[in-house]
Amino acid sequence: MDEHVVKALYEKLFQYCYSRLSDRHTAEDVTQETFLRFLEHPEYRGTGKEQQYLFTIARNLCIDEYRKTPPEELTEEVVDESADDPSYADRMTLRAILDDLPEEERELVVLRYVSGLSVREIAGICGASWFTVNRRIKKILSKMREEFGREGLT
Repeated sequence: MDEHVVKALYEKLFQYCYSRLSDRHTAEDVTQETFLRFLEHPEYRGTGKEQQYLFTIARNLCIDEYRKTPPEELTEEVVDESADDPSYADRMTLRAILDDLPEEERELVVLRYVSGLSVREIAGICGASWFTVNRRIKKILSKMREEFGREGLT
């Protein structure tokens, strides 16, 4: 794999792991372990599905880590933003809505919109059909829009 591709994938995997584990150090460890396991299996390379394999490995490692020690509540990292800023309030409301989603639903949203994976890639990672994943994501987004509207924001 090209160095630029590896760096981009590393960042995507780290963000995914961090969103699942809520701990920077653990997310870094899991991301590194993901690449090590990927490199130990040459059959994963050259298939055109490297990203899918990496996310599958990361997902399984996150599940293993979660089983060892459940993560703390996601902490809000406030970065010099004013609570009076409407977009800040929207982001905090969206964060609260995401936090209230069941873990499986949150994972689909994170894989699709944070990690930028295609529905087909997510289906491969989750072991479900493209149709099922696409339908579930649409249903989750509809539920989130409804909740967001209930908060008086759009």
